[in-house]
Amino acid sequence: MTNIAILTGRIARDPETRETKGGTNVTGITVVTDRPARDKDGKTYKDENGYTAKESEFHRVTCFNGLAKTVGQYCTKGQLVSVQGRIHYTQWEDKDGVTRYGTEILADKVDFLSRGNGQGDGTGDENDDNKDAPEID
Repeated sequence: MTNIAILTGRIARDPETRETKGGTNVTGITVVTDRPARDKDGKTYKDENGYTAKESEFHRVTCFNGLAKTVGQYCTKGQLVSVQGRIHYTQWEDKDGVTRYGTEILADKVDFLSRGNGQGDGTGDENDDNKDAPEID
């Protein structure tokens, strides 16, 4: 049996990195994927600008240890990435005692397919946050 998830999409917001009490680095990102929207008959259609209409899905991705540090350091909102990992389901009780459920991708690999949209330092180089990022093939 196999549990493999592969996503290619853009990062929706800057990564959030933290460290557990045990010293494990954890970074969370949200990856947005698009697919053609379909009408009630199952056919794709054009939007008001003449492009094929799209539906977006937002996927929570969690990275650990060295991958967490790399993603936290080099990824930014808008960057195109490819994520390989596995689907993980969680269940918990909130503060009101209501059972909640969640789904996330636990990443094994994150490939950078573009440079991030770094905020820069005002010097005109808008990719300052990624100047030391590994080269893109």
